Amino acid sequence: MNTVLLCAETTQGETRVALVPKHVKALCEMGYEIFVQSDAGMYVGFTDDDYIAAGAKIVTSLQNGYDNCDIVVRVNKLEDNISGMRERSVHICSFDTFKSGEEVQEFADAGIRLISLDMVPHSSITAKMDVQSSQSSLAGYYAVVLAASKLPKIFPMLYTPAGNIPAARIFVIGANTAGLQAIATARRMGARVVAYDTSPALAEKIESLGAKFIEINLGEASVFEDDGTATLTPKQLLLQRQGLLNICAHSDIVITSDYELGKSSPLLVTKDMISYMKPGSLIVDMAVNNGGNVEGSSPNNDVVYDGVMIISGNKLERYVPIDASNMFSGNVFAFLEHFWDSEFGTFKLDTNDEIMSKCLVHCLADN
Repeated sequence: MNTVLLCAETTQGETRVALVPKHVKALCEMGYEIFVQSDAGMYVGFTDDDYIAAGAKIVTSLQNGYDNCDIVVRVNKLEDNISGMRERSVHICSFDTFKSGEEVQEFADAGIRLISLDMVPHSSITAKMDVQSSQSSLAGYYAVVLAASKLPKIFPMLYTPAGNIPAARIFVIGANTAGLQAIATARRMGARVVAYDTSPALAEKIESLGAKFIEINLGEASVFEDDGTATLTPKQLLLQRQGLLNICAHSDIVITSDYELGKSSPLLVTKDMISYMKPGSLIVDMAVNNGGNVEGSSPNNDVVYDGVMIISGNKLERYVPIDASNMFSGNVFAFLEHFWDSEFGTFKLDTNDEIMSKCLVHCLADN
């Protein structure tokens, strides 16, 4: 099993490619044989000739690629039906299995092994394979850039003969990878940043980036899961919103990034809270594709409510496709390298491996 097909993306709005030429070259040198669907890298400036120079072969149709390959790689799950893929082939992509039960069953029924890179466990060993972190980091950066482009004022404090301009006030809710990158970016752009997370353990990280950590008294002690996330009672959620309200009301930009794979995102900012915010201020809901942290947010459109623009933070990494593709490709390369059996010259689908056992969505009876 050493033939790999790199597919062109079919998801509307997708600009990334799952493998870039430098990683294709490295995989070819390792022993993989790479086939690339024509124009797969067009949105990031990679031509078919670039992939050919890296050692790949170009296929003009998806079916031709399926016929030649044991492993199929793409950024997103397949939009169309999976007919045509080889039985017992391996499909590797970013795939939210918790929202795609029927599609998972399709793969199982067709005898295709499905690997979700979103399910790669977090550890020092898997950091270079961690698609969630690499893409979320870029999304957090772009959330700030996008907000800055729409805010009717500048970020940094300025002293001028015509008068002084105060720094923009930014409130980041959720100190995950995206949230921390948003904090760092906003600080570099000169904004005054405060941040909140239900886990007090993240206060040090937040403050190390130059932001002020906001503490909210939730009364009784929170129950923390093994992954560090807190489970709040209805009473605590009410206290949390009351604490967030005052900060939101004084902020020019609020960025919410409280989301987790496989769970519905908590509602953190209600319409009632938005009504206290200044007209012209902005909210970026980075959890909008997972239920949303902000009441009234939309995955596909920006919404204005009571003079406040609620910006869709859906897949913001797509707006920086060159860097997003390079990072995603690095994750895919690391994954394929980790499971390369140099002795037999093949990709080894080892279900006993801790990494594989977490991200292999389903397993056939005979591996």
